[in-house]
Amino acid sequence: MGGVARSSRQGERTVAILLYDGVQSLDVTGPAEVFAGAAQALRAQAGDRPETPGYRVRTIAPNGRPVRSTSGLQLVPDGPMPRSAEGIDTLIVPGGEGRIEACREQALLRWLARSPSGCRRVASVCTGSFLLAAAGLLDGRRATTHWAHAGELARRYPLVDVHPDPIFVRDGSIWTSAGVTAGMDLALALVEEDHDRELALLIARHLVLFLRRPGNQSQFSAMLRAQEPEREPLREVQRQVLEDVAGLHTVEAMAERVHMSPRNFARAFRAQTGVTPARYVESVRLEAARRRLEDTTEPVHGIARACGFGSAETMRRSFLRALHVGPSEYRRRFHSSFAATWADRRGHAQPATSETLPIRRRRNR
Repeated sequence: MGGVARSSRQGERTVAILLYDGVQSLDVTGPAEVFAGAAQALRAQAGDRPETPGYRVRTIAPNGRPVRSTSGLQLVPDGPMPRSAEGIDTLIVPGGEGRIEACREQALLRWLARSPSGCRRVASVCTGSFLLAAAGLLDGRRATTHWAHAGELARRYPLVDVHPDPIFVRDGSIWTSAGVTAGMDLALALVEEDHDRELALLIARHLVLFLRRPGNQSQFSAMLRAQEPEREPLREVQRQVLEDVAGLHTVEAMAERVHMSPRNFARAFRAQTGVTPARYVESVRLEAARRRLEDTTEPVHGIARACGFGSAETMRRSFLRALHVGPSEYRRRFHSSFAATWADRRGHAQPATSETLPIRRRRNR
């Protein structure tokens, strides 16, 4: 196998992205665009100085041959995997359907197992975490993956402390991220760690990412996280919650609608959906509240009542449990008016994250 040479530019970091047949193309191109954008911005800032810092993005594959992604795109690597990870600063392992077969490649797993001794950090995107786990890199560590595969990761690799909610998780020099676009959030966090927050925000704006999401942002979706029950009465209960989010949805009330005892209903609901009735109702209400906070200017207390929380304080506690941020702060970060307001101030339509506003205000003082 060949090598991944360091760039001739002083201080430039080599980012190597692993390719294999059946890889998810967005897991590859998303982080690649982030690092390439950072490199371009850093070169522009440094001018013609030869010591320009930045990134050199390389794609590598076990045999150096082109691979076919899950969408059918052919990806041509820059070269084969090097004999060791020495010379690689950041190794990124993307996910995809092909990870099942890749996890059976013992030579690849042995190479991954040795990689932390040669590179500064290793990161996975989406189900790329399965490759890290198969190589033993996640044993005893906190990790995340796409929410739909978190249970499988925990069952298959019991030594891994799987957290299904966060966008990304860091444990030492090992980073793992959730599904697909979360790989871009992770890459932005890596850029921020290497340089500063302002550069990460600049890249987020350039890529038209409305918000650079923090790692502890939940990846949940109430409609997606709960499995659809096999029994029609339980599916009907779910539909009623979705259609009347502020209605009376206690366990007793829902059980009465399907002519079951509360105890049997709660047991059956959890067995078929994977969550308790109360957790499902709370998740639906949180998602409804999130949308109103993002899209409307309704007061927080009004949203709390409309979404079935009863009071703003009850909704605030639910937000803190699930999203680690209160409703007002969530609105400050996510409400679409922030992007429009900032574009108007700049005099063009370039989107900005709400997190850029405090930075710009400080500069204008």
